[in-house]
Amino acid sequence: MPDHVHILVGIRPSQSVSDLMQDIKGSSSKWINEKRFLKVKFEWQEGYGAFSYAKSQVNTVINYIKNQEQHHAVRSFNQEYLEFLAEFEVEYDERYIFKAPI
Repeated sequence: MPDHVHILVGIRPSQSVSDLMQDIKGSSSKWINEKRFLKVKFEWQEGYGAFSYAKSQVNTVINYIKNQEQHHAVRSFNQEYLEFLAEFEVEYDERYIFKAPI
């Protein structure tokens, strides 16, 4: 998708989601900028969303990621993200919800 990415990873309880995301965002930004894929400097937005799933749900999540274009034809990323927050009963501050790319 042009405005976000879904990543499915398995991590150990001792691993930090925030450290993982810092590594992913930092390494990918550096790579994108070194390869000069864009005319402007690429930067990720601050923050990320992380949701956990049971091992029995992995195939469902994989199929969801594979078919995300279909999901976003019906509703925007922001709409979908707010639905995830509601489904997972995550309290949030509107100031920290993802912004549409400029």
